[in-house]
Amino acid sequence: MPLLRDFPSTRWWVRWVEAERIELSEGLRETSFLLTPNELRDWPPASFAAIDAEACAALIALGPEIALIGTGERQRLLAPALLAEFLRRGIGIEVMDNRACARTFNLLAGEGRKVLAAFLIERR
Repeated sequence: MPLLRDFPSTRWWVRWVEAERIELSEGLRETSFLLTPNELRDWPPASFAAIDAEACAALIALGPEIALIGTGERQRLLAPALLAEFLRRGIGIEVMDNRACARTFNLLAGEGRKVLAAFLIERR
């Protein structure tokens, strides 16, 4: 089912989410990625355990106001030390499943917010 009825004016948004793939405004992704309203990048983690300080540093380096981390089909919480680094830098951070991450990203991007979403796609 599509997530949006009216499409935002940003280049990138999420059309739909499935367990092992996510359809974006300009194509299908089957590996983990970072998304801003105007940019798409690969993101190395292929499993939840691989979301470490280095993976989080890639998000922080993009300088968002708000960072969203989609942890796959279900929400899993990151270590407090990883979350603290975002907060030390004044970046809002939320961790959720990929469907919630997509809905939140689309909403915030549509409001013109400086948002970054990281989507973990794990292969079974």
